Amino acid sequence: MPDYGHELMLGTFITPTASSAKDVVSLAMLTEEAGLDIATIQDHPYNPDFLDTYTLLSWVAARTSRLKVAANVTNLPLRPPQVLARAAATLDILSEGRFEMGLGAGAFADAAHGMTGRRPGTAQSIDALGEAIDILRGVWDTGTRGAFRHDGEHYQVPGMKRGPQPAHDISIWLGAYKPRMLALTGAKADGWLPTLEYIQSPNVAESHKWIDDAATAAGRDPRDIRRLLNIFRASFLPTGRAFLQGPPDQWVNDLLPLILEHGFSTILLGQDDPHLIRTFGEEVGPALREAVAAERNIRTSGSSGSRERSAIALSKRHDRVDYNALPPQLRPKAIEPGDALYDSVRHTYIRTGSPALVIRAEDESDVVAALAYARTQTVPLSVRSGGHGISGRSTNDGGIVLDLSQMDGVEVLDRATRRIRLQPGARWGDVARTLAAQGLAMSSGDYGDVGVGGLATAGGLGYLARRYGLTIDHVVAVDMVVADGRLLRVDNDHHPDLFWAVRGAGGNFGVVTAFELIAEEVGEVGYASLTVDATDTASLIETWGRLVEAAPRELTSFLSLFPGRRRGAPMAQITLVYADDDVEAAQQAFNEFLDVGPVLDGRAELVPYHAIVAPPHNRHHGQGLEEEHSGLLEHITPGAARVIHKMIHSGDVLVMQFRSAGGAVNEVPPEAMAYSHRTQNFSVLAASAASQRVRLASAWSELYPFVDGMYLSFETSTNPERLLDAFPEPVLSRLRALKATWDPDGIFNRNFPITTLAAELPDLEATTRAV
Repeated sequence: MPDYGHELMLGTFITPTASSAKDVVSLAMLTEEAGLDIATIQDHPYNPDFLDTYTLLSWVAARTSRLKVAANVTNLPLRPPQVLARAAATLDILSEGRFEMGLGAGAFADAAHGMTGRRPGTAQSIDALGEAIDILRGVWDTGTRGAFRHDGEHYQVPGMKRGPQPAHDISIWLGAYKPRMLALTGAKADGWLPTLEYIQSPNVAESHKWIDDAATAAGRDPRDIRRLLNIFRASFLPTGRAFLQGPPDQWVNDLLPLILEHGFSTILLGQDDPHLIRTFGEEVGPALREAVAAERNIRTSGSSGSRERSAIALSKRHDRVDYNALPPQLRPKAIEPGDALYDSVRHTYIRTGSPALVIRAEDESDVVAALAYARTQTVPLSVRSGGHGISGRSTNDGGIVLDLSQMDGVEVLDRATRRIRLQPGARWGDVARTLAAQGLAMSSGDYGDVGVGGLATAGGLGYLARRYGLTIDHVVAVDMVVADGRLLRVDNDHHPDLFWAVRGAGGNFGVVTAFELIAEEVGEVGYASLTVDATDTASLIETWGRLVEAAPRELTSFLSLFPGRRRGAPMAQITLVYADDDVEAAQQAFNEFLDVGPVLDGRAELVPYHAIVAPPHNRHHGQGLEEEHSGLLEHITPGAARVIHKMIHSGDVLVMQFRSAGGAVNEVPPEAMAYSHRTQNFSVLAASAASQRVRLASAWSELYPFVDGMYLSFETSTNPERLLDAFPEPVLSRLRALKATWDPDGIFNRNFPITTLAAELPDLEATTRAV
C-alpha cells in the first residue's frame, strides 16, 4: 500500500460521559498539553448518558489554543445538514480554524428511530449522506452569488442564504466500511475515518482501492484524501506482548507500517486513560514523527527529492513551464496544480489565481535557487509574503509564485537597543504577540494576517503611526536577493542607494529575506471603537479630519465609511488608538470624537497592542473587493468632503477607508527613502467590486484633484501614470536609474513595475490640485 504523504497527525478519541464532564474536558486539554494535534469526540445524541458533542466541542475549543477538534463521527440523521453547516462554521470561526467534520450515515437505527420516527434503509442513508455533503459545502461557499438551493430525494433547500464562511476549508471525513460508503468517500470526502477493530471485509488494502478508484472516476487525485484511523485496543506494558501492547518504542515500530505501508496519516487513540494519552503524546509521538520523516526523506532523496505524482496530477501541468528543470533542492517545496495543497496556495486575499507552479521557499538558498530557475522560464514571476496585498499581484495565471510564508521567523536580536529581525513570511499579528512578551511593539497595519514582506517594503501606515511613524521608518537593514542571484546585506553603509529604494519601492529591486528594525517600548494602549450615523457624510468626515489633526500625536485614528443598506443611512466605523497606557489622557482624547456625529454604539478599553491586531490566519481565496483606488490628502477640505459625501451616497463605492498620518510620519525628511510623502495627514481608499470598475473610476476621478500622492499598497491599478503619484519627481527618475543597475531585465515587474526608461506619461504635475 502507498504512503499518501499527508503530514502526520496524532490525537485522541474521547467518550463524552456526562457523569464525568470535567474529566472529559480535562482529557481534551491533556491531549493538547501532551503535544498531540487533535481531540475527537463520539457523537451519539440518543444516548442520555453522553454530553451533547457539539456543545462539548465548543467548550473544548475555548479551553485550548492550538488543538483541532472534531466529532468522531457526526450522526447525520439526527443533525440536519442545513443547521449542521452553520454550527460547524460557527465553531470553526470561534476556534480560529481548528474544527474538522467527521461525518457518518448513522448507526444504531433503533435508537435514532426513537428520536425521529424515521428508519431509512442503508442505501437511502448513504444517498442522504452524499446530498448532505453537497449541502454543507454549498452553505459554506460564500464566494458564489445567490442563495443556496438543493432539490434532492432526501433533503430540500428551497433557498437559504449562504454562510457564515468558515475560518478555513473544513475537511469532511467519513466513517466508512462497506463499498458504497468507501466509494462515496473517494468521490466526495476529504478523508476516510474507520476504526481499526471494525475493518473486516473489505480489508484495509481493498478499502483503499475502493476509495482510490472512486476518486479517480470522479476526476480527483486519491492522494488528496487523508486516511485516519481510530485504535482502541492499546496499552503500555514493560515488555511487548502483542500489537500496541508493550513499551513506547514498540508502539513506534507497530505504528510505522500503518503510516508508510498502509496509508494512514492520522492515528486517534480511543482510550480515556490520562497516563496512556500523556505517554502517547510525550514519548510515542515525537519518536514516531521522527521515524516517519526520516523514512520519507530516504524515499524522496532516492529520486532527487521528487515526489511521485499521479497521471491526473501530471495532466494539470502547464505547457509553458519546464517542471523537469526545477532544481532538486526545490522539488519537495514545489506545489503544482494537481497537488493536494494547490488550492491553499493559489489565491491571494483579493484575487483568485491559477499559477503553474508555487515554490514555498524555506530559506535564503531556496530564494536564490527559485529566482535562478524563474529566469529560465518565460512566464510571469510573483513574489508573495502574506498574500494580503490589495493589488493582488502576488499570484498570477500560468506563472510562478515564489511563496515566502514558510520564512516566518521573529527574533529580538538585542533587547537593550530594541533591535529585532523579521522574516518576510511572518504575519504582523504574530510579530505583535511575540514582541509583546518583551514589552515591545512595531506599528504595522490594522490587520494581523498581513505579511511582513510587502508592508515593510511599501510603507506600513498602522495604529501607532502618528506617534512612531511608518514601519519602513524603523528599518535599519535588510538581507535581500537581487535579480542576478546575489544575497546582499543592505543598509546605510552597504549599498546605500539600494537601501534608499527598498524602503518604499522594494518590490522592484529584489526579494527581501530578512528585515532588521528598531521596535518601540509599548505595553497597553487605549483602544476605542465608535459606530456613527454618517447621513451627513461631509460634515462627519471634515470634523473627523480636523479633530485628528488637532489630537495629540499619541492618537491615531482610522475611519471606514459604508453606504446605507436597503435605503438606510450610511454608517461610519471609527477606530481610535492612543499609544500609551495613560487612561485619563486616552479618555480625554477619545471624548473629543463623540461630537463627530450621531454615535450609535461605542466602547473604549485599555488593551495590549497585540490584541487589536490578532491574526485570524484565514486562508485566502480571492474574497476581497477587487477594485481599489488610493490617494493621500494633506487635509480633508470642505471641497474634498463634499465629493466624499457624493461618493458614499452614490452606491458606486462599497467602502471608503481613511487613515491618519502626520505626527512622527511627517518628521522624516522626504529625501530619506523612496517613500517621500511627508506632508500629507491622511490616506484614502475607495473600493468596489470588479463589476463596478467603471463607476468606481468615475467617482474617483472627482476626488482625484484633491489627492496629493498615493499609498502604494492600497491601489489595484498599475497603470504607468500612477507611478508619479506614488513616486513624485525626482524620486521616480532616481528609481529608474537604480532599476537599470539592479534589475535591467525587469525580473521584478509585477507590482507597480518601474521601467528603466521614462515612458510617455501624462503631465500629472500640471493637473490642477483643488484646495
